[in-house]
Amino acid sequence: MSQESSSSDLQAEPSERALGALRVRSRLRSLVTWRKVSAVLLLLVVPLVSVALDFARRGARIRAFPHEYVVTYLASVAESLIVWGVLLYAAARRRGAARHLAAVLFVIMVTFTVGGQSYFFQQYHAYLNVDVSVFASNFMDSVLNQLTADFGNYLRAKLPPLLLAVGLVWAARQVMRPPSLPSQIAGAVAPLLLAASFFVPTQYRSEQASTPDTLYLNAVGGLLRTQLGLTDQSNQLRPRARQSLPVPPLTRASVPKRNVLYVILESVRADATCIEHDPKCQRTEATNKLLPERFPFTQMRSMDSCTAISLAVLWSGVRPIESRDTLHEWPLVFDYAHALGYHTAYWTSQNMMFGNVRLWVKNLGVEHRVTATELDPAADLDMGAPEKYLAEHVSRNVGELEEPFMAVVQMSNVHYPYYLDLALPTPFQPWTTSKAPEENQAFKNFYQNSVYQQDLHIAKMIAALKASPAGKNTVIVYTSDHAEAFREHGQMGHTFSIFDEEVHVPMWIDAPPGTLTDAEIGNLRAKRDQYLFHVDVAPTVLDLMGVPDDPRLAQYRAKLPGHSLLSSELTTEPMPMTNCAGVWSCAFENWGAMQGSLKIEARSWDNGWNCYDLEQDPGEQSPLPLDQCSDLHAFVQRTYGRLPGKDVPRPTK
Repeated sequence: MSQESSSSDLQAEPSERALGALRVRSRLRSLVTWRKVSAVLLLLVVPLVSVALDFARRGARIRAFPHEYVVTYLASVAESLIVWGVLLYAAARRRGAARHLAAVLFVIMVTFTVGGQSYFFQQYHAYLNVDVSVFASNFMDSVLNQLTADFGNYLRAKLPPLLLAVGLVWAARQVMRPPSLPSQIAGAVAPLLLAASFFVPTQYRSEQASTPDTLYLNAVGGLLRTQLGLTDQSNQLRPRARQSLPVPPLTRASVPKRNVLYVILESVRADATCIEHDPKCQRTEATNKLLPERFPFTQMRSMDSCTAISLAVLWSGVRPIESRDTLHEWPLVFDYAHALGYHTAYWTSQNMMFGNVRLWVKNLGVEHRVTATELDPAADLDMGAPEKYLAEHVSRNVGELEEPFMAVVQMSNVHYPYYLDLALPTPFQPWTTSKAPEENQAFKNFYQNSVYQQDLHIAKMIAALKASPAGKNTVIVYTSDHAEAFREHGQMGHTFSIFDEEVHVPMWIDAPPGTLTDAEIGNLRAKRDQYLFHVDVAPTVLDLMGVPDDPRLAQYRAKLPGHSLLSSELTTEPMPMTNCAGVWSCAFENWGAMQGSLKIEARSWDNGWNCYDLEQDPGEQSPLPLDQCSDLHAFVQRTYGRLPGKDVPRPTK
């Protein structure tokens, strides 16, 4: 019995050992399979995250891509798979210096491509692309200045992809077992593939039919090419030195004696001010109380949302679509003032180093002038000099102007990052400097406080004028260059659309008794709620100065489509509106037109024109059938010839 038992035990022992070995081999095979599957999944993470985030932001737009854009999008997905996959594979090596280089490149580029595009989309409802990088390369100081102002949110956008990238490198080194030769090849090829991705073409205009990460990589390439002087920037227009065509000496028309103070704000929305007098209005409280008898205009529209373009329109009266030469040579209000024998002044808090602006104003020929760096040598590039200095300067000097005079005061502090003096009131609470989407209203309060404080300085200047002998003869014309968006249609700031949040601006005129005729007063009152345009403002200033209906000016007036607010006529023809003009190009093409309350517009990623009636839909949230804008549609087709971002002509040599 014991012998049989012993024999059985001897037979069972090898069998159990065999089963154990089988189980070990099975576990090893499972582990190998798990490693292979995990390795593949790790290599797919960054491309999948990029695509998933993209669909979360603009899924409806992507699903509507036509066939050719589906192809470009899939091609960019393939590029993303190759670049990130090879980089991570190279970083997963067990030894060798190349793995550290690959790991550093992987972490840095994932952080910037994924995080950078997340931040950019939050601000502009579009992705950073090569057009934007080339555009921004012309004023990098301003870009860095604005990023610094919102640095906390910028870092927060970068943190999740940074942690993801570091985690992926760690996991890859735990899971992957790259063979020696393939990993060596990957280590050598990975940096080259990354560099090549900077120059691989993407579909970056129009619908941006590429993944966000490949758009970013291509934008880096555009920036590098620009810095090396390899990019054709002939379409990146900035103001040049302007030289006005001559205005002959003029005899003043028979109008009341009046000077003109022309106040131009920066980035101020109509709804951020007290356009008409209201004792309870706090938004621009100081001027509201100071000038209760002003003439309000509640429906003024700028022709753009770009300061350089707006100044061309506000000072000359021409349309923004005129040629680059016309925008740089058509006579300005200053030229007509000189021809009439008016004394002139130009006082501004704007920094003339921004975007060649100094060239635009160098030949104004004014007798009195001050700019930001004269007020404060350390003036901010975007916001300019603190406007308390401008207010002090103007208050000291406005009483010394000889009559008749035409003086322009151009403000700048309500340009992002918005100047705020904590020693002055900040009545709009709570406020924050954070541009995070969830803090949008508090950030808008920050902007409103900046508008409020700017108004205090404007009121100080006007009070000084009113206290001077010239005050009783001076008509004040007040408007803003453009408005400012706060995500009403996704984007923030300005230059990105002609939606009303960027073009509906404040406008009023204050005229002391005796400076206007009864007919002029009646016409101003009649236009209170009429749809008006910035092309109407320069003719108004010319009328105030008494520019006569002289046949010698016929060639100049032929390009002025607007009508003086002092007259009974209204501008009823379609008015072009664009942020891409001969004095300033645009990062994202956008344009359209307006006629009365009807507006037609499109941005680079739109597949067609959008029609709105502002009377029915002031927020421009529900596009109408295009046939309801048939006249405007025909006008934009003739005027622009194409949709924004579509069929973009190549720059000519």
